[in-house]
Amino acid sequence: MTARGLSLFDTAIGRCAVVWGERGITGVHLPEASEARLRARLRRTDPGVPESIPPPAVQDAVDRMVALLDGGADDLADVVLDLDGVSPFERDVYALARAIPPGETSTYGKVAARLGDVGAARAVGGALGRNPCPIIVPCHRVVAAGGRMGGFSAPGGADTKRRMLVIEGAAAAGPPTLFDA
Repeated sequence: MTARGLSLFDTAIGRCAVVWGERGITGVHLPEASEARLRARLRRTDPGVPESIPPPAVQDAVDRMVALLDGGADDLADVVLDLDGVSPFERDVYALARAIPPGETSTYGKVAARLGDVGAARAVGGALGRNPCPIIVPCHRVVAAGGRMGGFSAPGGADTKRRMLVIEGAAAAGPPTLFDA
């Protein structure tokens, strides 16, 4: 990888951004209501990071995220992330989320159980809410018990989560609603 940089890119759910450093992708940002709001968020979360052309490994990840959000079945599991600054618990949660294939879902409780603590479902939700790399770490594939959407801290909330699951063909998304584009 090269020095830190960021780049915006268009997907089926809107304009997203990717941020990288020397050891991998450090952030993925889902669409905001406008590009100006997305850029404002980037200035807050990644101050001073210049907008630039992604290096080949990052561009490959961008192309694969775009394809996934166009209905492709790529799990993005081999995309290199730099998760410095996240706790060991969060790393474990993100690893389990990355193991959920496109078109499938798990629940907060099942992820907690796989971590060895059935009572940690709320903590799993909190970790996923702090996910710095949505899409690559597919937090949208973790739903509440009974297939309910549960929370989603990204712009658009549960509607964005449902839309991403619908694109992937996940049964937990339920039938499309009037709000699904």
